[in-house]
Amino acid sequence: MRLTKYTHACVRLEKPLRGPSGAADGGSHHVLVIDPGNLSEVEEALEGAEAFLVTHEHADHVDIQRAAAALESNPRLEAWAPEGVAVQLRVAAPSAASRVHRAEPNTEFEAAGFRIQTFGSQHALIHPLVPVVANVGYLVDGEVFHPGDSFTVPHGLEVGTLLVPIHAPWNKIGEVVDFIIAVRARRAFPIHNALLNSLGTGLVEGHAKRIGQTYGTEYTHLEPGESVEL
Repeated sequence: MRLTKYTHACVRLEKPLRGPSGAADGGSHHVLVIDPGNLSEVEEALEGAEAFLVTHEHADHVDIQRAAAALESNPRLEAWAPEGVAVQLRVAAPSAASRVHRAEPNTEFEAAGFRIQTFGSQHALIHPLVPVVANVGYLVDGEVFHPGDSFTVPHGLEVGTLLVPIHAPWNKIGEVVDFIIAVRARRAFPIHNALLNSLGTGLVEGHAKRIGQTYGTEYTHLEPGESVEL
């Protein structure tokens, strides 16, 4: 599987399309995107995608108009999102309404040839005066976990690759590090970092790398557009 990071919280996952014999099918790939938000390169991320997942309704995780345009222009593209987001996408992309599905916690389904498991139910608390919205974390093929805006730990599973919300109005460094420790993934990469400058990135990721390594997690920085093979 190849993981490509885009600006902020958006990632693209690709794996070879397999024929009946199990062999790779002529260089074709399944493509799944998570959280094509308004701080990300939405069109680039969704190019050729078969499906995208949305963790929650905030605009930095889903750009409704641009995601809807992709749905209407690509008849193969499907979407999964919490119901509030799904309703918005169906309204914005009426011709694709049947391809927009509701995502709920503690379920399993297949999207773009990937096996998806869902965890968590709500966004992390920003402030008591800021309403809490639904948030669904996605584990893809038992390997990559995207928590959205939460520190939800997928229960009863070993996670290979953790996407870590490094900086947000709802977190602090200690909580970020505790999340890495709790999940104990083999490797971790940053998401949700568009609002950090280089000084802040170095500070937060330094702790994530040093302490994560102590607990068996190799934390690696990725720049927007950079890809890794998992």
